[in-house]
Amino acid sequence: MTKTAIQTLHTPSERVFVSSAARQAALVIGGGLIVALCARITIPLPFTPVPLTLQNFGVLLVGLLLGSRRGFAALALYLAEGAIGFPVFSPVGPGGIAQMFGPTGGFLLTYPLVAWIAGYVMEHGRKTFSRAVIGGLLGEVVLFTGGLAWLAILTHSIAQAFRWGLYWFLFAEVIKIMMAAGIASRWHRRTTAKQ
Repeated sequence: MTKTAIQTLHTPSERVFVSSAARQAALVIGGGLIVALCARITIPLPFTPVPLTLQNFGVLLVGLLLGSRRGFAALALYLAEGAIGFPVFSPVGPGGIAQMFGPTGGFLLTYPLVAWIAGYVMEHGRKTFSRAVIGGLLGEVVLFTGGLAWLAILTHSIAQAFRWGLYWFLFAEVIKIMMAAGIASRWHRRTTAKQ
């Protein structure tokens, strides 16, 4: 009797469900890892407390590759890991939850939404380079809106927030958007061709 009960728990549909859930979890964890690795590539700038980093590139790439829901989940997990003290944020800041309340906190807290927006745009239509660029641009608008708003609160000056958090980064952000869009559109084209 016990043997029969155990066998019924391992039907092919149950195995597919467990396999699919494990795959989804691995993608979400892997997405957070990509952003954590990108955060390691950081250049401190002497005229602003906000460093130049590849984190934003990682966020866009994760959203464009994983889609809205998994991208959001990956970045929410990333923030949770950073808040409890895992060394996933840029090494320039204080680390942990303190970094989420520092000058880069507004940028960090928008990451799940940025990934969701980029993924949402990419999911709804042909997965082309131009669609990926649009998703990346919309994500960056949200990223800088959150980041600059938080800097304005900290500095009590919108002009100072723009000096610290925008002007020095525009050119680099265009490159990050183009790189993420190129990688994502090529990846989707290859996976579609294999199906």
